[in-house]
Amino acid sequence: MKAAQSSGSTTVYELRIYHAQPGKLDTLVARFRDHTMALFARHGMKSVAYWLPLDEPAKSNMLVYILEHPSREAAAANWKSFQDDPEWKSVREKSEANGALVDHVDSTYMALTDFSPHVG
Repeated sequence: MKAAQSSGSTTVYELRIYHAQPGKLDTLVARFRDHTMALFARHGMKSVAYWLPLDEPAKSNMLVYILEHPSREAAAANWKSFQDDPEWKSVREKSEANGALVDHVDSTYMALTDFSPHVG
């Protein structure tokens, strides 16, 4: 039984869970909506979907999303170019004028199984 992706595809999905600082989730979500998603696209990172939990305690401080990358190598290069982008640096600085928005981020790279419905 094949456990990972089929046909030699190098596409990877990145599950990211942002744990916001207390009271900062709305500002974090606005930053994604108004700036981050467009910057991701500019740097070759495809947004698959974004979620907000419905139940506490996660409802108050968690943003979950998945990005699609052509490969692990592309993911690393795209994250570097994103983090070096002067517009991102400006957006981050302005949004964090009253303190950091994120306590920590969990990131997991994943491959589609051979039985997974197509998501891309």
